[in-house]
Amino acid sequence: MIFQRALRRELTSTAGAVFTTLFTITLTVMLIKILGQAAGGQVASQDVVALIGFQSLNYMPVILILTGFISVLLVMTRSYQDSEIVVWFSSGLSLTRWIRPVLLFGWPIVVLVATLSFVVTPWANQESGEYRKRFEQREDIARVSPGKFQESASANRIFFVEGISGDASKVKNVFVNTVGADGRNSVVVAKEGETVVDADGEKFVVMSQGRRYDGTPSLPEFQIVDFERYGLLIGSQSQSAAGDRSARAMPMDELLAKDDGFARGELLWRIALPLMSLSLMLLAIPLSFVNPRAGRSLGLLVALLLFVVYSNTVSVFQASVAQGRASFMMAWWPVHVVVVLLIVGMFLLRLKVNSRYHPSILWSALRRALVFKREA
Repeated sequence: MIFQRALRRELTSTAGAVFTTLFTITLTVMLIKILGQAAGGQVASQDVVALIGFQSLNYMPVILILTGFISVLLVMTRSYQDSEIVVWFSSGLSLTRWIRPVLLFGWPIVVLVATLSFVVTPWANQESGEYRKRFEQREDIARVSPGKFQESASANRIFFVEGISGDASKVKNVFVNTVGADGRNSVVVAKEGETVVDADGEKFVVMSQGRRYDGTPSLPEFQIVDFERYGLLIGSQSQSAAGDRSARAMPMDELLAKDDGFARGELLWRIALPLMSLSLMLLAIPLSFVNPRAGRSLGLLVALLLFVVYSNTVSVFQASVAQGRASFMMAWWPVHVVVVLLIVGMFLLRLKVNSRYHPSILWSALRRALVFKREA
């Protein structure tokens, strides 16, 4: 039909604008966050672009869900405001005739959300975790940015370097403040330093031409030692670079094989995303009703509130499964069944406008009864 083709074209163009807006906002927030982490020494500066890419893939399912939902809502709301729906109903056509073109528009979004949820997002989380893990397991001195104080991974040592050589093998004007297990404070300052691994795989920062201050200056045991070379143990090369992957980074085959709460909770969330995408696009059809003389801001706010409630409720069920308070088989479906019932109820509400039991007619009858009683 010409109507269906025109509607799909309008939905596609609207979806493009909505997706661009949502993705730009998300990308800006991620850029600010990850650049802040890089400036604070939490991630490597050369990994910023890769981490932004992985985070973008991680948020993509939610962006696509919102894109489909808001696009259908905006197009349907415009049809109400331009009185196109009035002409549609006057021609004897039902609101349910909009379901087919919306599904034809939405099925690629649902498939893409499912692919991202089941395959791409776990891979992106795994790669992002590997980048962060490699940076965290670098020796402390290699993580220091010139001109900034940096706390070690063990939180008992603070580094400061004034400059780094061109090949990043040596640092200039080093300051290291260490607090021992007994609370004793030690400060080392040196003109330069470098990282060295000995035959046993132990990592040292070897500093030259410096001075070490041990203890508190006002106490008798305070010591000052000048040195030509001084080695400071910072880690072991034998430490494993691999760690246990979280449930969010597990591929589907591993996730299905595991039977712990965290894996079941993650599986619930991945299944919920494509179901949310489909349900919200169908819900947008009856939800888009507005008075042609009124604005559409209120309807959009209500729709966004429904999305927040929907996603947060799924998150609550996910947490319940992860913490062992509910089983997966009893938790994955109730929220979606409630939303399906809400969709059916709202369609009936829009289709049975002239029914004597319609809420608007019942409300008008109640108001007339109250006015009549007051006048009597």
